Amino acid sequence: MIGRYIGKGKSLIVKPIGSNLEQLLTQLKDEGIRYIYIDPSSPISLDGFITIHESDSADMKICSSMDELIKRKSNGESAGLLIKIRGKSDEDTIVDAAKSNADFVLVDADDWRIIPLENIIAKLQGMDTKIFAYARDAGEVRTLFNVLQLGVDGVVLETSDIASVKQSLVYMQSKEFRLRYAIVKDVRDSGIGERVCVDTASMLKVGEGMLIGSRANFMFLMHNEAIGSEFTSPRPFRVNAGAVHCYTLMPDGRTKYLSELEAGDEVLIVDKDGKARNVVVGRVKIETRPMRLVKAEVDIDGVKEEGSIIVQNAETIRFIGRDCRLIAVTDMKVGDEVLVYAKGSKGRHFGIEVDEFILEK
Repeated sequence: MIGRYIGKGKSLIVKPIGSNLEQLLTQLKDEGIRYIYIDPSSPISLDGFITIHESDSADMKICSSMDELIKRKSNGESAGLLIKIRGKSDEDTIVDAAKSNADFVLVDADDWRIIPLENIIAKLQGMDTKIFAYARDAGEVRTLFNVLQLGVDGVVLETSDIASVKQSLVYMQSKEFRLRYAIVKDVRDSGIGERVCVDTASMLKVGEGMLIGSRANFMFLMHNEAIGSEFTSPRPFRVNAGAVHCYTLMPDGRTKYLSELEAGDEVLIVDKDGKARNVVVGRVKIETRPMRLVKAEVDIDGVKEEGSIIVQNAETIRFIGRDCRLIAVTDMKVGDEVLVYAKGSKGRHFGIEVDEFILEK
């Protein structure tokens, strides 16, 4: 999984606390966590971990002063500076630490968490020094990794709860899906129903959309409304996704019905190449509209899989065809090819994939 290790994208550094440290450390290792903030003189086995601590025996030493940092670096040690942000002069100290070849700076900006980090990220661009910051919970991990769009390099999360670690890792994953071209087998009007518009808090690009389908293992890439028409203005934050019963895939791998989405949820936006990013839902609009059914078929290792979707019957609802050609559902015909994400059939229990017999039509 991308994003768990220092030097490979973003890094989650866990400061384990609680009464059952041995069990928590085992769980952290199972989740792929390698860097922990702990005193290596602890009697607990730390095999497989790299320690970050003020202790002389830590693999990466946290220094409390520039003099200590310079001394440790002159001895060839891996070391960084811990600094509490109280004013602008502390930002200059961090720049000095980077110029002194600090491996990292651990920023404690408890009162002002965002603006100082934006300044530090901007000032340390192009330098090798990593920027670490403290997070109080998984939600703050997400925020810190997106400060000034670049984000910090690592976050120290103090926790006794493996669930908080797992949620933090969701925010750090780079997701990519293998999309395939499915052949449209049927297109027809399907009466009146409720469709769901997902308005996000992000600007979406041409070629991006949401994975939507009537089956959890067969989802169509529904394009956003970045392109307008003679009668409509572009709304590049919106995906007119589909009927209320349709699934969408969430960042943690679960599915949700479109009818369950609400403001504040995070959803996946996927581009034509299968690369995904997380965006926040700003609003969900459910309204009664004329609907249209699309069925398509794809070959997966010699096995034919068929999926369907019901969407609003309107010119602004578009699928993605060959060469990124956008196909309005009103213009779609049998034989068209559209991008889908499909795999072998599996069941879902409250959105979680399970191995069981399932037949969906």
